[in-house]
Amino acid sequence: METWLLEGDVQRLVVVVTGVDSGETLERWQFNVSVDDKTGADGKKAGDENNGPVSNEGSSTSTSSGTAQKMGKSVKEIHNEIQAIIRQITAAVTFLPLLNEPCSFDLLVYTNKTAVVPQKWEDSDPRYIMNSQEVKLRSFTTSVHKVESMVTYKEADEWEL
Repeated sequence: METWLLEGDVQRLVVVVTGVDSGETLERWQFNVSVDDKTGADGKKAGDENNGPVSNEGSSTSTSSGTAQKMGKSVKEIHNEIQAIIRQITAAVTFLPLLNEPCSFDLLVYTNKTAVVPQKWEDSDPRYIMNSQEVKLRSFTTSVHKVESMVTYKEADEWEL
């Protein structure tokens, strides 16, 4: 995934929270990723979501921000922006409905058509939520990427309140 990010192949990361018992999508945390200068490290243009999302259920990856000085933004500034988003995500418990069943999560990665997808990953539907509420969260930029975030969640039925 680090290679995809560095080459500008990732356009959106989505964390989908699903009820284990109901199989229903309860929350959808979306992070839209765009390359600031619209070209990746290899000079390719970042395209639209030509590929559907691919799912790597239950796995996690992390990337380092080793390319932080390209456009003058310091690593500390980038870390502060990321910390602000993490605080906002943590504070989301104040408006998100309580999850009353065991949950699992899937990671959906929207990529360009040119991205090489590992064989263990599989295509997935976008897992949209019907009758949902949407809240836009903060965005942040690095020297390479701009990330805009939002959460969509299942609206609580009146009788559940």
